[in-house]
Amino acid sequence: MAKKILVSIIVIIIIIAGIIGFTQFSDDKQELKTVKSDKELLKIYNGDNSDFKNILVRILATPFSFLDNSSYRVKSNLNYSTVNDDVTFDSANVKSAEASSTKTKDYSTTNIQVENVDEADITKTDGNYIYSISGNDVIITNAQNPHELKIEAKINCGESIPEDLLLYNNKIVVISYKGSSYSSNTLVDIYDLTNIFKPLLIKSYELEAPYYTSRCINGELFIISSGSLKKENDKIRRSYVEDMQEKEISLNKIKYLKDVKPYKQTLIASLNLDNAKDDINVSSYLVDVSNSYVSENAIYLLNQKYNYSNDYNLDIKKLFGFKGIFGLADYGDSDYDYGYYTQIFKFGISENGNINYTAKTKTKGKTINQYSLDEKNNHLRVALYSNEGTRVEIFDENLKQIGCSNNLAKGETMYSSRFIGDKAYLVTYKTVDPLFVVDLSQESFPKVLGQLKIPGYSTYLHPYDENHLIGIGMQTEEITNRNSLGKVTSTTSRITGMKMALFDVTDVNNPKQISETIIGDRRTTSAILTNPKALLFSKEKELIAIPVNNYSKDFEITSSDRYSSIIDSYKNYSKDYISEGYLVYKLNLTDGFKLKGTITHEKTNNKYYKYYSYYNTSKMLRGLYIDNNLYTVSETAVKVNNLDTMEQIFELKIDK
Repeated sequence: MAKKILVSIIVIIIIIAGIIGFTQFSDDKQELKTVKSDKELLKIYNGDNSDFKNILVRILATPFSFLDNSSYRVKSNLNYSTVNDDVTFDSANVKSAEASSTKTKDYSTTNIQVENVDEADITKTDGNYIYSISGNDVIITNAQNPHELKIEAKINCGESIPEDLLLYNNKIVVISYKGSSYSSNTLVDIYDLTNIFKPLLIKSYELEAPYYTSRCINGELFIISSGSLKKENDKIRRSYVEDMQEKEISLNKIKYLKDVKPYKQTLIASLNLDNAKDDINVSSYLVDVSNSYVSENAIYLLNQKYNYSNDYNLDIKKLFGFKGIFGLADYGDSDYDYGYYTQIFKFGISENGNINYTAKTKTKGKTINQYSLDEKNNHLRVALYSNEGTRVEIFDENLKQIGCSNNLAKGETMYSSRFIGDKAYLVTYKTVDPLFVVDLSQESFPKVLGQLKIPGYSTYLHPYDENHLIGIGMQTEEITNRNSLGKVTSTTSRITGMKMALFDVTDVNNPKQISETIIGDRRTTSAILTNPKALLFSKEKELIAIPVNNYSKDFEITSSDRYSSIIDSYKNYSKDYISEGYLVYKLNLTDGFKLKGTITHEKTNNKYYKYYSYYNTSKMLRGLYIDNNLYTVSETAVKVNNLDTMEQIFELKIDK
């Protein structure tokens, strides 16, 4: 009798295994699922996204629960290299190109990451006009005569708050924040500038999620918004507004991944600006996004999470395979580990601008920002850091890992990264700043070539030319703390000022710092620390300039601090400025950094700002050049200075 029961149980397990194996095979063929009904979408919203297969897996996995949970760790497929082949430094393409009309003047463009992939910013220029944000208005300033600037038009955004601007040919895209801090939407207005005195609204649409980022590639506009699904009358809202008409995202445009818990949705809206009156194309992907990178051919969305629990995810193929059924499988390798991990989702961009899900992967650690990623020859390179240190991973077009460097600087946090040609430059920090040079020419065997240790850290790296690199960050000093017995209890790094440095990486095995300048003191910060678009750089004009401000309180970091908390303290600091200005430097390889002058904008007495103490000082936004004149833009003024002499030519007040 006992034998019959045992045989029956084995037969049932084998049958169930076959069913699950078949469904697993079918699911693998269609990894990205389409929502089939509003009822299914509501179930996903309520967290009920399990299916028969998953329930069976959990039930049948119960007998394996006696296994020690501590044995479940991520299986490493990292390829470590000990190859020492000689390599050369590839030329870095450092040209910035903005998708605008044909240039008639020499003028600066937004500091972007990828050539031909324009990024939105709070100030733009086409060489004749300057477009900037001031309160709820977009200001269009005529800059054709630097001796007499004048405001040609104002675009009022009503109850919404403009966040970003994009220029393409004779159109301006205004991306605004609409709603409250609890629930905000993304509003996109596109204006025709044929009559610069009266911009004509030709397209308007609103996405029901907070604005995340945007790009313009060859006239194709991509707006990415991300936020929680919204429930209304026992139904999930999937609506958006286009040209004053409410529309719905069709169910076949709402996708989710079978093994990703969809707590939020990310909307990708695309539109060809050459045909801006056409309907937009909106797709919803039920994934969260905490970082992104966009190349000419693909959009990469990253979801970075932290594992707190000791739950594990057994591999179905192992559990119900031959070895699994008979208890011979090795369950020591599972998709689990404490600490941060990053999911990467790739969406291909077709020639007509359509977005198509391509692949996904999951890897240990986290990135810093978009500059932690780079694509070359359709292969993705990613800089990540974890408790084990900092490393570079390389993935093929299907996001299969093809190479990984050794972990660097264990116990330190990665503060900046930059990919230039076949090199990656990484900055880690605890009490000193190691700058690492990583060779990526052999994708299967990335290797560290050299490093340089200096005080402080860089939060942004910018290519000067193929053999030189600019680092912008903070200068620090190390403080050793001891107890009454003289024993070292901790080390603290105190910020002593901002810092810009120029590195010579001609000899990649021995990078050198050839020039530096320390700015201000431990109360000094800059928008460049968190937003590279604030940088104005031209090698040809020997020009580098950044906005700088001083607070009334010192900044201090400790060896236990992490990058995000330190940078957020700059970004979210709410105290009044002591002073604010735009620092302009001459920069070349012979003389290094030489301060040419500081431009300040006066405090505003504008009634629009009088109720907000943190607006007591005019907010310096951006700097740009047109021909040989430097224009500095704040919310209350535009100034023109001669680039050679720094003499002020004209000042235009912006009144509300």
